[in-house]
Amino acid sequence: MESILTSTKDKVGVAEGYTVFDEQIIDHINSAFSRLTTLGVVTAGFSIADDIDEWEDLEIPVDQLNMVKTFVFLYVRMLFDPPQTSYMQNIMQGQIDKHEWLLAAMADAVAHPLSPEDAA
Repeated sequence: MESILTSTKDKVGVAEGYTVFDEQIIDHINSAFSRLTTLGVVTAGFSIADDIDEWEDLEIPVDQLNMVKTFVFLYVRMLFDPPQTSYMQNIMQGQIDKHEWLLAAMADAVAHPLSPEDAA
C-alpha cells in the first residue's frame, strides 16, 4: 500500500518526514482530485487529509491508477514548485493536458462501453 501524500511529496522533492509543506501539498492533491472528479475519473467527494490515505482507496482500474498518479504528481508539481522557464512550464502543462484527455477518454469508455452492435 502506498500513501498518496508520501509518494506525491517524494515526486516533488519533499522528504517524507518533513511536514512543513504537508497542508499546502494536501490542498494541491485535493485540487487535482477535484479536477479528476469533473472528468469522471474519481468518485465525487474523494479527498485526502493526511498520509493515511492510499492510492488503492480510489478503487479504479490499475491502468487508470497509474495515469492518475502521474497526473497528480505533475499537477501538484506545477502548483507547488513550477519549473523556472516558460519552456519547461509549457512542456509540463502539455503533459498535464495530455493526461487529462486520456483519463477522460478512459473514464468515458468505462461509463459507456461499446456494444457489439456499435462495432458493426
